[in-house]
Amino acid sequence: MPLALPDDLRDLLSRPSPCVITTLLPDGSPHATEVWVDVDGDHVLVNSVDGHRKVANVRRDPRVAVTVLDPDQASRYLSVRGRVVEVTTEGAADHIEKLAHRYTGRPYRWYGGRDQVRVLLRIEADHIVGGF
Repeated sequence: MPLALPDDLRDLLSRPSPCVITTLLPDGSPHATEVWVDVDGDHVLVNSVDGHRKVANVRRDPRVAVTVLDPDQASRYLSVRGRVVEVTTEGAADHIEKLAHRYTGRPYRWYGGRDQVRVLLRIEADHIVGGF
């Protein structure tokens, strides 16, 4: 059963918080990458590019872990284990612009060119833990 996201996690997800998503490679080993993160209702949102390893991984196996660090307190973090319940292109290009302004204060630089296909990974939480 999916969990409601606590307010302290929603707060971190709404700020320019460092974040790492871990997906599973075909052999079952972990693949961790830094990402920009957001929240939508009770879902964690990660924006990526179609064709990147993490996207291929979640299409094959939707289980993920996301760790969000407090940018103001280095020892504070919250981790979410869950699964990607949707991979969509709808709104993803606009969403990366929103995240770029949040994280850098500028428009997104479109590394790799504007022909890349942006995707949103919508993650439902099954387990949440925190460290302080």
